[in-house]
Amino acid sequence: MKKISVLIIDDSAVVRKILKEILSSDDEIEVVGTAIDPYIARDKIKRLHPDVLTLDIEMPKMDGISFLRNVMRLRPMPVVMISSLTQQGADIALEALSIGAVDYISKPKIDVAHELGEYAEEIIAKVKSAASAKVLPYVSSTQSAQVNSSDSLDVLRAARPYSKLTTTEKIVAIGASTGGTEAIKEILMNMRPDSPGIVISQHIPRAFSTAFAKRMDSLSPMAVCEAQNGQHVLPGHAYIAPGDMHLILVRDGARYYIQLDDGEPCNRHKPSVDVMFRSVEEAAGENAIGVLLTGMGADGAKGLKKMHDSGSKTIAQDENSSVVWGMPGEAVKLEAADFVLPLNKIAQKIELLISEAK
Repeated sequence: MKKISVLIIDDSAVVRKILKEILSSDDEIEVVGTAIDPYIARDKIKRLHPDVLTLDIEMPKMDGISFLRNVMRLRPMPVVMISSLTQQGADIALEALSIGAVDYISKPKIDVAHELGEYAEEIIAKVKSAASAKVLPYVSSTQSAQVNSSDSLDVLRAARPYSKLTTTEKIVAIGASTGGTEAIKEILMNMRPDSPGIVISQHIPRAFSTAFAKRMDSLSPMAVCEAQNGQHVLPGHAYIAPGDMHLILVRDGARYYIQLDDGEPCNRHKPSVDVMFRSVEEAAGENAIGVLLTGMGADGAKGLKKMHDSGSKTIAQDENSSVVWGMPGEAVKLEAADFVLPLNKIAQKIELLISEAK
């Protein structure tokens, strides 16, 4: 079987050495080259034809984001970004995902050799997942700006029910992993401002979840925030789990509220989609809509099945529109999904299911 060929692009000799050792330790991966800057990388891509790139964000001569735009525009291919766990690093990593990067590896600022080594298994899994990911050519924001004009979005935002503390009957729960930040954006951009409350668990580092919530809030007609412990779930609002806490939905009389849990990872993840889905099933039952989006692994599949069996309406993203059809694919195998839909049809289906229940 052909090995997955990887080109490592990083200006740090230490990081290049560690990543090469980690990736070469797996029999299914071959590191075909390394590069200290994008100009050397460009020539090696042409010569070596790698299956996957690992790309540092901060490099000399040309930053990683500019290089990524060029790659995704001229020669779309799977890219795993390497980003430091800082606020600035989070913003740039999210921009990289919007351009077309498949995933990211968090690069520690201190003791790089030891900390990167601790995540060897995760790094290998991300590169393998990227090798089979669907990658599309980069389209600039000016070319795709017609999805939501700024004028229409401003009108929708003006209708956001920020201050009303009202009961919500319906609840929407969304889970995602690899490719999920852009998939979640697609859904939230197309929801009505008065939609039922939405709870979201995306596999994301703690340092990135605040920036992700702010980014979604700027793009969605709904009010989007990073979830806080004890928050009531209101219509017109979406709540994104912090990157190091499970999001649990609890019912108190006629209201839903959020409980953040610092327990053990589930399916090696915290937040875990399965943990959230199970809590939604218990709190809302047939009043819930569960949505499982693109992602590596199986987190969320059993939880979606539990929701399905309790009468919740359930949706899985289809294979063609998923960056990685792991999590939704496992849900389909379990017959957990009432509907298997392309990403661009999911928001519309959620709204239809809500209106049918009124």
